[in-house]
Amino acid sequence: MNQRYLRGLVAVLIGMSLNHLGDRLLGVKIELFSGLSTFSFAWGLDVFFVPFLVGLVVAWIFGMGAKWLSYFPPLIVRSLSYAEILYLSGTPHGSILNPLGWWGFFVILAMEAAGFGGIVGEVMIKNVYGRSNKIIPADRKQSVAAKES
Repeated sequence: MNQRYLRGLVAVLIGMSLNHLGDRLLGVKIELFSGLSTFSFAWGLDVFFVPFLVGLVVAWIFGMGAKWLSYFPPLIVRSLSYAEILYLSGTPHGSILNPLGWWGFFVILAMEAAGFGGIVGEVMIKNVYGRSNKIIPADRKQSVAAKES
C-alpha cells in the first residue's frame, strides 16, 4: 500500500475515533431531537468544536491535502450513529430521530467545521500558506535565463 494512502487511512481512523470520543464525553447525540433543550452548549461544542479539533488532528497527521480529507471523519461518524439509532438501539423516550433533511444540515455544519480545522491545521501546523517555491530543474533554469537575455 502506498505510504500516502496509509497515512490518510490512519488520519481518517484517528479522526473518527476522536469525533466518537468527543460525542461520548459530551453525551450528545446530534441525531436525536428532544425539544429546545436539544440545542445546548454541549450540542454546540459537539457540532462545531469537536469536528474542528478533528480537522486539526487530521491535518497534523496527513499534512498537505488534509483540508479535503478532514471532511470524511464527521460524515462517517454521523452516518454510523444515525444508522445505529435507526436500526439497532431505537430512539429513547421523549426524543425523536431527526428527519434526514435536518440531520443532513447538522452533518454539513460539522463537516464544514472539520474542513475549517483542516485548513487551519495546514496553515498553522505545517507552516504552509500561499504558493510554495517550486524546484526548477537545472536545464530549465538555463533556458529561462537565455530567454530573459
